[in-house]
Amino acid sequence: NLFQVLLFLCITLKILNAMTKPKLIVHGGAWDIPDQYVDAHITGVQKAVETVFPRMEEGLSALEAVEYAVNILESDATFDAGRGAFLNSLGEIELDALIMDGATLDFGAVAAVKNLLHPVSLARKIMDEKDFCMLAGEGAQQFARSKGFTELQPETLLTERERKFFAQIKNDPKYRPIHSFSGSTPNDTVGAVALDNTGSLACATSTGGTPRKHPGRIGDSPIIGCGAYAENNLGAASSTGYGESIMKVILCKTACDRLEHESSMDAACKSINILKQKGKGFGGIIVLNSKGEYGFCHNTPRMAFAFAADTDVHAAIQM
Repeated sequence: NLFQVLLFLCITLKILNAMTKPKLIVHGGAWDIPDQYVDAHITGVQKAVETVFPRMEEGLSALEAVEYAVNILESDATFDAGRGAFLNSLGEIELDALIMDGATLDFGAVAAVKNLLHPVSLARKIMDEKDFCMLAGEGAQQFARSKGFTELQPETLLTERERKFFAQIKNDPKYRPIHSFSGSTPNDTVGAVALDNTGSLACATSTGGTPRKHPGRIGDSPIIGCGAYAENNLGAASSTGYGESIMKVILCKTACDRLEHESSMDAACKSINILKQKGKGFGGIIVLNSKGEYGFCHNTPRMAFAFAADTDVHAAIQM
């Protein structure tokens, strides 16, 4: 009857109103991106959002979305994560990653693993464990094998760009890793932050670290609160930049804490100012608050990022 139809419509409208419109933002590193690399960076971050966001509109969770988006960026040789990662001082690739669920504060992290295309997916498996939430080195490698991860030959992850760059810097006594974030040498850590239609937030970050780093060096990317952070009642963030400085100011947690009283954009920019003033470092950050408002900021010459807005995807290299 008419009453039942009207009741059904009212309930449906309430359900629809209660659902949050999903949001997704990704970054592809903050550094002095030369003109010849700009198109590849824009294409890479845009592809991640264009591929993942429609799935979010169909109900993909924020946690699944950030893993999926980072997987796409890890597969793209443009970036310093998975394929295309930098070489350490021994000429090896060591990878770090973090993923976090804003609803539960559960997280998984992995550091200094080798021969994996998708370290963020290993971090996701670690997140499900009861006895640990972070593994490094050989212990992480053993766990990967137990979960059926395919270990690749090192040369499968190595790109010609990184091989040539390593040859230039490996014996240069003047080179320091911090130069990667304020000069013409690259750093392309990747990250994603998402809000799903249930109102849950998640974040993920993945990196190959700094060029010519000391073997076993671990930066901010796999450290909760530094490389990424998510908490449903505040927001979520993913960072990129000079890890030693980012860890000093716990950059992503610093940004998320500001969201209680500030806009996403203000929180992003003020946290980067803290990074510069207190941490004496360079980097960038993407932020998403619980209302679905985006923020992004950097103090490097450029940063690559993309985000979904209604039915469009905005991708840019921000100066």
